[in-house]
Amino acid sequence: MLKRVFVAPDPGRTRLRFATRAVLGIGLAVVLCGLAGHSLAGAVTGGLAALLALFTVTDATVRGQAVTTALLPAVGLPVLAAAAGLHDQPVARDLTFLAVVGAGVYARRWGPRGHSLGVFAFMTFFVAQFLHATPDRLPELWAAVVLSVLTAAAVRFGLWCYERRLPPPPVPAPPGGTGLARVTTRQAVQATAGAGFALVVGQLVSGQRWYWAVGATWWIFVNTTSRGETLVRGFRRILGTVIGIGLGLLLAVPLHGAALPSAVLLAACVFGIFYTAAVSYTWMMLCVTLLAELLYGLLGVLEPSLLALRLAETGIGALGAVLAVLFVLPVTTHAVTDAWIHRALRCVHACTAEAAARLAGSATADPASRVAELEQLLGRVRLSVAPLVHPLNPMLGRKRRARRVLALLDDGAREIRGLVAVAADPEASHDARLAAACWRVEAAVEALVGDGLSAAGREHITVPAPRPAAAEPALAHLHGLERALAELATPLRAPSRSPLVGA
Repeated sequence: MLKRVFVAPDPGRTRLRFATRAVLGIGLAVVLCGLAGHSLAGAVTGGLAALLALFTVTDATVRGQAVTTALLPAVGLPVLAAAAGLHDQPVARDLTFLAVVGAGVYARRWGPRGHSLGVFAFMTFFVAQFLHATPDRLPELWAAVVLSVLTAAAVRFGLWCYERRLPPPPVPAPPGGTGLARVTTRQAVQATAGAGFALVVGQLVSGQRWYWAVGATWWIFVNTTSRGETLVRGFRRILGTVIGIGLGLLLAVPLHGAALPSAVLLAACVFGIFYTAAVSYTWMMLCVTLLAELLYGLLGVLEPSLLALRLAETGIGALGAVLAVLFVLPVTTHAVTDAWIHRALRCVHACTAEAAARLAGSATADPASRVAELEQLLGRVRLSVAPLVHPLNPMLGRKRRARRVLALLDDGAREIRGLVAVAADPEASHDARLAAACWRVEAAVEALVGDGLSAAGREHITVPAPRPAAAEPALAHLHGLERALAELATPLRAPSRSPLVGA
């Protein structure tokens, strides 16, 4: 796990800049809240608002990110008002919280912006429970949210807008559909059901900290699509929480809320959340857990029994998520994985076509943007297949096939990157053999996905014989891509009773 975090590639040091900017933006927001005369509760609210503004906004363009950031208070302030106003009305408060959960998940159908606004709405209601917000504190909390979002925006779009120098990363949309066939609709129902279970059982365990269970259910559903992904994420959340509680006993509890060392550790936790989020959910949850413990220390209520309660509530939330994805409109891992593999293979063909056009002299062809899209789609494939390749999965045959699929997709991506690099060379040229190779790649993709991944279509795919590559780099990369696509037919050729991943 350590190796995965600290040895994972960080092209352009993007994760490092992401985390460093977060510490700067959130720290500045908290300082300004303090200078504005806000209480500790106001500073905590402001810090969380800045964290969410910097963490959850993932639109593909800087302009889109700015629009989404500007919309955050429009969503968060009414939710905060509702949470505070219903503080003394438990039934209405709980029903409203569940409505926020369902609406927040359903909003993902509108892409990154809907996802960001849904997360902000949920966390605004959550922090109101965390701070026991009441109507008389609303003006301060509203002011803290607005000030902190503005501060985060000033850092992100003014002081340190490194995205302007980078190509915008494409964000794949979730699989489509209509009605209950739409994944986001099913997940909204699942999340609401799971959160309802967590809320009821969490309140039986603790009338004060029940919202931890609802929060655990919510965050297990974030960035997952299928049943298998959600189960794996629940396991990783519990593991991260357990390790974080252990660190809390060693670090947070002995501090007794001391301001300076707590502030230093809080900054380290913020850095850890942002730096590890893209590579390890377990590590991110470790940092989130330790951050929460430090905040409770500053509020003067941290003790070992509170940590034990957090673990219990996290387990309840995870159980709620598991029950929901197993029994409420389940979304099978197989169907979702197939959808992402289809899209990745289609993108492979698009990359090849763009590279061939560039080699033919087209000034408008842009294979580099297609490669970026392919990387994003392969990331989604890896996330979808994660349940099958997990060490605890006992289905060894499917595990081997899934690993083979991932390896061949990575081989194809490597050949695509090589082809694009050759296409960028002004001395490279186009010939008839290159066009023929591109046609063969298109045919291979169509044979794999054009007929719904049926075995009959794959029977016509043949693996090309090895070919010397030294003198013809573009053809060599295309030939390697042909081989990877042809060899994909074997692990993807499975009878309906034995899909690539469990249904």
